Amino acid sequence: MIFGDLDDFAGDLPPMRGLFGLDLGTKTIGVALSDRLLTSASALETVKRKKFGLDADALAALIAKHEVCGIILGLPRNMDGSEGPRAQATRAFALNLSRRPDFAEVPIAFWDERLSTVAAERALIEADTTRKRRSEVIDAVAASYILQGALDRLRHLRAAI
Repeated sequence: MIFGDLDDFAGDLPPMRGLFGLDLGTKTIGVALSDRLLTSASALETVKRKKFGLDADALAALIAKHEVCGIILGLPRNMDGSEGPRAQATRAFALNLSRRPDFAEVPIAFWDERLSTVAAERALIEADTTRKRRSEVIDAVAASYILQGALDRLRHLRAAI
């Protein structure tokens, strides 16, 4: 099930289970994992994209392994807030995931990913990461920025209740 609003998404999450953050690219999918208290995000891995079915199988295996209860998918909006072809492709990816039986009970929400890769790149440069290593982990680190933004918003929503 896909949620257009993070408030509704938050209401559908079981307690004490983590979330995945995904940075969907054309060649890779960056994957980040939250802790079970939904307070912090960590880069987990980068999945090399093949075909949709194989990509979905890889994500389903990771979800089962880490007992994840939901997905935050980075939505690549334009700088003016509009949605272009990449955002449409991301929404189509989410719709295709939600139609699979192994994702039927996994809620999916979107989070604006503008500048997440830039922030990840800066953090990796500041950490004196080699160019080769940066290229290997940049998508997973960007996914952790996306997920952390959503976790911060979820924490704010829970505090307001």
